[in-house]
Formats: sequence, C-alpha cells, structure tokens
Amino acid sequence: MAAAACDAAAVEQLAGLLDQVDTPLKKTFENVHQGYPTETVVRFLKAREWHVNKAHRMLEDSLNWRIQNEIDSILEKPIIPVDLYRSIRDTQLVGLSGYSKEGIPVFAVGVGLSTYDKASVNYYVQSHIQINEYRDRFILPTVTKKYGRPITTCIKVLDMTGLKLSALNQMKIVTAISTVDDLNYPEKTETYYIVNAPYIFSACWKVVKPLLQERTRKKVHVLRGCGRDELLKIMDYSSLPHFCRQEGSASSKHSSSDANNCFSLDHPFHQELYNFIQEQALNQELIKQGSLHVNIPEQDPEDAKIVEVIEAEFHKLGVQNGSANGIDQA
Repeated sequence: MAAAACDAAAVEQLAGLLDQVDTPLKKTFENVHQGYPTETVVRFLKAREWHVNKAHRMLEDSLNWRIQNEIDSILEKPIIPVDLYRSIRDTQLVGLSGYSKEGIPVFAVGVGLSTYDKASVNYYVQSHIQINEYRDRFILPTVTKKYGRPITTCIKVLDMTGLKLSALNQMKIVTAISTVDDLNYPEKTETYYIVNAPYIFSACWKVVKPLLQERTRKKVHVLRGCGRDELLKIMDYSSLPHFCRQEGSASSKHSSSDANNCFSLDHPFHQELYNFIQEQALNQELIKQGSLHVNIPEQDPEDAKIVEVIEAEFHKLGVQNGSANGIDQA
C-alpha cells in the first residue's frame, strides 16, 4: 500500500511538472500519449526507477528531440522509390504478425538475419521510427478502442536464427536504433520472447543477463526451439510469426508466400503502413527523394556498458572458435 501511494505521488508530481512546459512540448506530448497521459508518465517513471527528476529530464529531452527532428510529421515522409523500401524490408526484418488473445500487438523481429546492408543508417532509423509512430498513433489506439481499455504496449518475438559473430558489423546501427527506443519509447514492450536461439546467443545471454535491471530481466523469456507451443498459450495460430509456425522454420527473407511473411513489403501490415505514409505525403505535397536525418540521442552509460560486454563476448567467442566471421552452432 505504501509503495502504491508513493508511486501515485510520483505520477502526480511528474504530471504537475509537465503542466509547466512550453506549448510546443505540450503539443508533441499529445502525440505521444494519445489520450493516456498517465500511462505515458508511468512508462518514463519506470524507465528511471521512479526517480521523478530523472524521469522529468528524460521526458523533456524526448519531447525536445521530437520537435528538433520533426518526429510528429515523420509519417508524412515516405521512403522512395518503392524498390529502396523493399530492400530495407528485406534487410531490416521486423513486422506486425498479429495480436495476443488480450489484444496486444505482436511484433516479430528477425535479429539474426537482419543485415542492414542495402541502405544508409539514416533510412533504417527513419523506417524504424515510422513503425514506432504508426504503432503508437494508430495501432494501439485502434485496439484500445476495440477492447475498451488502454493498450499501450506490445509483445516482441525475437528470432535469433542465423546469429553469428559477424553481427558485430551491424552493432553500430543496432545500437543507434535501440538508443532511440530506450530514450524516446521506453517501456513500450511488455514481453520479449527469444526463439531459435543458437549457442552464440546463449553464451552472450549468460554474461549480459546479470547486468540488466530486474524489470528488464523479467520481461525476457528464452523459449525452446521456435517457441510455437509456448506462444500458442497467449496468441492464436494466425498471429504466430511465420518463423514460429513449425520447428526449423527460420525467419527466411522469403517464405512460400511473402504475404504470410510479416517481414515482407507484401505483408498486409507493411502494405498498409507504406500506403498510409504515401497518402499523408500526397496530402501535404511533401513527396521527395532522400533520407530523413534523425539525431541519435547520446546512449545511456549503463546501456553503453552492456554493448561493450556483448562486443567483448563476441570477440572472445571468435578467438575460441578461430573465426572472425561467425559460427553456426545450435
């Protein structure tokens, strides 16, 4: 009871501080909270262990970042031509596979097979933020209305198929994207499910897990194999990511039907998202070629330490296996 009272006081205090910010920050905050300011305040408080001043600084920095980088209008800026966007979808494997039985969106991420090698870092960051913004401004409000209660988080299923030591080559862009998420979209993921985990993941997880905050550790569940049986307890078969539908079905870039592959531009989610952004741009007469440059916030020191540990573990595994290019141990 005392903890709940303390939490309520922290929420009230942070909400009061937000009332004092300038009008432009209040306006962009509306795009962030989508009618649920208390839930948003709680997310930032959780991210800073309920320290009101730290959460206030984090939230204010995030709102300023949104204004400086025109995040509120990022869904009006398509990545063109479509062939370039298809290349991004083929190398930055992420997509909405469906919803849990409670209505929570399920996002699939092909961690091991994402190569990030067909476009500039700016394009990959732009695409990632567009998915975040579409999730927060359209998908979550839609399911909130459908279920009659606030749904403000998602579930992520991370496929580790193909994870190799060469993943170090993508560490810079992965770190940039995770930093954007950590500082501007905190506590948006309710649970992380790890599937198809190879030896290299297990080795790194052992050293990284103790470094994570307890609330983060509790969110991560490493499932056996493709995780199908466990995931079917919380979602229907139709919402399973394609790589979880049968044992040994990895997050290949092209499944038997690209419309069933939630990473593909041909999947209904990506078609809907891309068409929406194109329409918004036409309405604003803003269509032009070229990536959007988004400033990457400075990484939190604790997160930077974790990245260093991962890199060191990868190097150690490389020495042990006499390879700089990766291993495929199951």
